[in-house]
Amino acid sequence: MQRGRVKSRPRPSATHLVVITGMSGSGKASVLKAFEDLDYYCVDNLPIDLIPRFADLAKQSAEIEKAALVADIREGEQLKRLPRIIKALRKQIKTTVLFLEASDEALLRRFSETRRPHPLGKDSTVKIALKKERRMIQPIRALADIVVDSSKFNVHELRSHITAKFAAGSTDKDILVSIVSFGYKAGVPNDADLLFDVRFLPNPHFIPAFRPFTGRHPQVAKYIRSFPQTQEFIDRISALLIYLIPHYVREGKSYLTIGFGCTGGQHRSVLIGEEVKKLLAKAGYRVKVVHRDAPK
Repeated sequence: MQRGRVKSRPRPSATHLVVITGMSGSGKASVLKAFEDLDYYCVDNLPIDLIPRFADLAKQSAEIEKAALVADIREGEQLKRLPRIIKALRKQIKTTVLFLEASDEALLRRFSETRRPHPLGKDSTVKIALKKERRMIQPIRALADIVVDSSKFNVHELRSHITAKFAAGSTDKDILVSIVSFGYKAGVPNDADLLFDVRFLPNPHFIPAFRPFTGRHPQVAKYIRSFPQTQEFIDRISALLIYLIPHYVREGKSYLTIGFGCTGGQHRSVLIGEEVKKLLAKAGYRVKVVHRDAPK
């Protein structure tokens, strides 16, 4: 008597596929390099028709545990098929769609600096091409698991952010906090997400010996700290930010700009920015400080 073969059910794949897509000029090439550094098997500009085959090969390979590929507007009209392909992939393999975008202002500046033509801009301006591209890729954005706005990132910050987000043991502190000190006389920074006015603190400007220095000078810093409201403000505002930032992260925020302003942007805002940076860094956040109006 011949025994029939017992068919075993295929085991679910442990392979993780990241599909990187988004706007031209948003930093997809830099992000792909970050995934290479994380030991992902990476492919750029893979033709749409080959994506399911690539995913199948990765799923069957014992050597590929994680892979990343870029698919974008360079595929032209074929890109319209990507949403359907992504939906099919998610039934077969763990798939994460990472969508990169940036403001028109940032993208126009980048295209101007690199002098690269937009993939859709051969017969039109970059501005018109960007508008058309946004319309074409909107259905893909709607499927994104992660959306990163790279407008305020430089190349190194973007790669660092992606590395922190996808590295093993990533946490809800994978956000870059930028603190900007400024003077109201020169105007409010237009890219700040949160603004705090510190002109209620006594002004070192009225002490002639302090005028040439900034809030980073030990004597100026000691003077500003000598008032009880200074330390109370630092403690209260830092506690507020430590409470708020995780909520911004959960809403998909990847970059947060916090502005501290005084009259000239030289003394009080500089000290407060430096002190808040220390406390946020101590809480585990990545923080950088820019003193916009202080003398270098």
